[in-house]
Amino acid sequence: CSPRLCPWPSPLLYLYPVPRQTLSPMTGPLDLVFVIDSSRSVRPFEFETMRRFMIDIIHNLDIGLNATRVGVIQYSSQVQNVFSLKTYFKRAEMEKAINNIVPLAQGTMTGLAIQYTMNVAFTTQEGARPLHKRIPRVALIVTDGRPQDRVTDVAAQARETGIEIYAVGVQRADMNSLRAMASRPLEEHVFLVESFDLIQQFGKQFQDKLCASDLCNGIDHGCEFKCVSTAGSYHCVCPDGQQLMADGKTCNKCKSGHIDLVLVIDGSKSVRPQNFEVVKQFVNQIVDFLHVSPHGTRVGLVQYSSRVRTEFPLNQYKTAEDIKKAVQRVEYMEKGTMTGLALKHMLEHSFSESEGARPLSQNVPRIGLVFTDGRSQDDISDWARKAKESGIVMFAVGVGKAVEEELRAIASEPVEQHFSYSADFSTMTHIVDNLKLNICPEEGKGETEIRSPCECEALVEFQSNTLAILENLTEKHILLPLAQMTARLEDLENQFANKK
Repeated sequence: CSPRLCPWPSPLLYLYPVPRQTLSPMTGPLDLVFVIDSSRSVRPFEFETMRRFMIDIIHNLDIGLNATRVGVIQYSSQVQNVFSLKTYFKRAEMEKAINNIVPLAQGTMTGLAIQYTMNVAFTTQEGARPLHKRIPRVALIVTDGRPQDRVTDVAAQARETGIEIYAVGVQRADMNSLRAMASRPLEEHVFLVESFDLIQQFGKQFQDKLCASDLCNGIDHGCEFKCVSTAGSYHCVCPDGQQLMADGKTCNKCKSGHIDLVLVIDGSKSVRPQNFEVVKQFVNQIVDFLHVSPHGTRVGLVQYSSRVRTEFPLNQYKTAEDIKKAVQRVEYMEKGTMTGLALKHMLEHSFSESEGARPLSQNVPRIGLVFTDGRSQDDISDWARKAKESGIVMFAVGVGKAVEEELRAIASEPVEQHFSYSADFSTMTHIVDNLKLNICPEEGKGETEIRSPCECEALVEFQSNTLAILENLTEKHILLPLAQMTARLEDLENQFANKK
């Protein structure tokens, strides 16, 4: 690495040394998106250098519909899609579009650009190949300044979705911001170039990275289970049923059940204020047994009556204590019972990645728990079916005037293990010993979807603890359905009348 390319001694500034004899033409396709800073600090002749940089890299890639696809984004105070991954499949067309870019010449909202890259540029609608095809998704961010917005959290989310981020800083770029954006290992994804004049020299080295053959064989990758080489990089994978931890190297052995849990609670007028407080207590007792953290279990809360309100999404609170405090602050709606509308909201919003749900590719179980005390005023069957078809494991808990038929329609298979209704909760004493067999049958046995060991452990742990909480609340007579409360009040009135 040239000293002019790497003016500081930090190892983060050096390309990983790949021996020349291992270099070969790229053997696999990738989806590559350039994210180019066109803020006012980038002078016209410097932007011309960036054009040449992109064109040089494209000229050394195998471009095509079934080969490498390229997209270009420029950003300043706003984000502009120059062309998406599905727009061009010929170098000449891409080169013409790049030469026609008009710089935006405003601020430096790098976080906004990363958000756009994740939510738009790398979607299948914009031309990215589906995740199951395992085509590497590579974002190359080039910037010359300090971001005017936050990049740490959004970059982490982008990396979690499977995007490999290279951060290239030029001249005045902030090193800490580059490190916050880039994928791991940082020494292979963070670069600082002394001037725009040298960015083309960096481009040649970057091409070498994209064309390096099997990096796993040439480095000490540190993967606990297995290292997988991709175009110009590598990543660690875990055995089926285990999840990669935050360090990107070790595997989760299912010591705790990590889930994405959305609780959908009935706030209709029939619940009554005192019972709504009991429901909040029920929610917080569930939170007590969860392993809440950004990389562990995430919890969201939705309340519904005649309308639906997200009390907090999956990505808002990072600790159980913060969640419990937020639950206590929830205000009772007190109107109708639109359960179908609540299920629609849960599916379309609560379990979206923008609100904190982990990508399906990470195999984190998605659980929806619906708590209701009455008949829905709208149809629930369609949205209940769609929720289950999307992979959400649905639990239904009914109290008082809740309709068993509706609860069964909401609940996942096997229904008996995913719904509960009773006037006094006495039927909540399910046999838990066979719970794992019912939720996660052996391959080829039963009709239930086959789940990975980690998913099974998470679901079993969640259901076991939820049943225990409901039984405990029953024993203490904390949860009393409306019908039972009415009967007790009538008894007390009769006793009082007889005494008079």
